[in-house]
Amino acid sequence: MSRRRQKVREITDFKSLLKKQGYSLAGKHSAVKTCLWLGRAIKGEGECYKSHFYGIQSHRCLQMTPTLMCNQKCLHCWRPTEIDVPMPDGWDSPVEIVGSCIDSQRKLISGFGGSAPRELWMEGNEPGHVAISLSGEPTLFPHLPELIEEFKSKGLTTFVVSNGTVPAMMEKINPSQLYMSLDAPDRQTYEKVCVPNSPGLWERINESLDILRNKDTRTVIRITLIKGVNMFNPEAYAELISKADPDYIEVKAYMHLGFSRKRLPREAMPSHEEVLEFSAEVAEYLGYQVADDVEISRVVLLSKDGSVSHLI
Repeated sequence: MSRRRQKVREITDFKSLLKKQGYSLAGKHSAVKTCLWLGRAIKGEGECYKSHFYGIQSHRCLQMTPTLMCNQKCLHCWRPTEIDVPMPDGWDSPVEIVGSCIDSQRKLISGFGGSAPRELWMEGNEPGHVAISLSGEPTLFPHLPELIEEFKSKGLTTFVVSNGTVPAMMEKINPSQLYMSLDAPDRQTYEKVCVPNSPGLWERINESLDILRNKDTRTVIRITLIKGVNMFNPEAYAELISKADPDYIEVKAYMHLGFSRKRLPREAMPSHEEVLEFSAEVAEYLGYQVADDVEISRVVLLSKDGSVSHLI
């Protein structure tokens, strides 16, 4: 088999895998997927922790990625990181991506039309928020600033969740809220947990922490705790976080879902009580306070004064 035919086959197999997992491909390289909480919210059965913390309407939340490529293979990632995603043959424009994503979202929720209250289903067809965090690393998409602005022009609030390995892009973007994942207190743990595919990424992460300090937009550091793997040395986490001086810190338990089940045991999930305890230690070192928590999601929110304001 020629290299070109093999590449085409790999791409086809990857796309088939994504479709089986409920992804809807949008254009050449973007994807949309509805989450568990959208399904519950559109039927009036509850909201996700982002709604509880920040006022996001779960049934109107569009979860997408502008690229499925990533430069890390994190142990806790529920995506199929074992499969490499090739560079696309050219990039779709932000206008094309936004239109394709909204169309894909409407197709994905069309099946709820008969089981959800009509009003909620109609509202769900008009997304009010986009979480640019589905799969892959969004800052690898070269037109991310323009994509964020295009979503904003449609009236959507925007979250971007990044691993912080592209500091130049972190400096350029200004979503409604900018998240940066920090899943290790030191380089050695980072390399074990996040499995970077090139050298120097830990240094770039530290550079991004410094950049976050000077952002005008709301900033969040997110820690995913994996019991027995990265759930130690809260003081070292606090020292790194202090560089960024974020508005909020989310400390969340690893959840034993998707492809992460092939890499980590179920026992790697800390309990909500353990997450609360670790969060309190990080908060004490930083001078932050516990602002809120959601037990079902095993997540704790920290802020400087113990309060949080909704985006909407």
